[in-house]
Amino acid sequence: MLELIKSSERGFADHGWLKSFHSFSFADYYDPSRMGFGDLRVINEDRIAAGTGFGTHGHRDMEIISYVLSGELAHQDSMGNGAPGGSGHDGVIRPGDVQRMSAGSGVRHSEFNHAEGQSTHFLQIWIEPNQRGVAPSYEQRHFATEEKRGRLRLVASGEAGADAVFIHANAQLYAGLFDGPEQAELPLQPGRIAYVHLIRGSLNVNGQSLQGGDALQLRGEDAVRLAQGQDAEVLVFDLAP
Repeated sequence: MLELIKSSERGFADHGWLKSFHSFSFADYYDPSRMGFGDLRVINEDRIAAGTGFGTHGHRDMEIISYVLSGELAHQDSMGNGAPGGSGHDGVIRPGDVQRMSAGSGVRHSEFNHAEGQSTHFLQIWIEPNQRGVAPSYEQRHFATEEKRGRLRLVASGEAGADAVFIHANAQLYAGLFDGPEQAELPLQPGRIAYVHLIRGSLNVNGQSLQGGDALQLRGEDAVRLAQGQDAEVLVFDLAP
């Protein structure tokens, strides 16, 4: 079964400094039919104005992934990442980077756009963990354009030892870039579901035509099939039902 969700069906919030599209119910946007898909709970497409950001706030028991499209996002947290002179990661996330923060038993963090005259455009993704109360942790990795060109590159995985950032979740996340004749197929194990989020461009997914901001939910399919891309950047989630 395929369900196409158009970009225009997403929730939208304009806070002045922050403009955000919500694929699922979030904050003041509530749609009982859009509470998530499997363990996928949040995909927010955010644009943060220069010199602004999210002040320090807390999370727990959630796998949080940030995927920067343009600009930079400066992250600081209670684990020491991004803190001046700290021993953790410098916390600056740039295009091509995938950042994972496991909130676990509890973490506090902030996210800011310090660039002058440039907005930061990124996706914030939340996935329900399969373990609760784990020690908070942080991981960040860069995936070069050529790794995603014409293929689906695994960028986040619940399988230890995978060539991707690790998430405490029964999920896999792939990213790909497709144009012209480039195509790819991702087999799905029986009982698995998939969610495809097209970031930009246009793309045919299992016979459905998607435009930037559209999504496709797949149940009972044996594979995700991508073709006929035009300047397409896409995320594909392989999820438990």
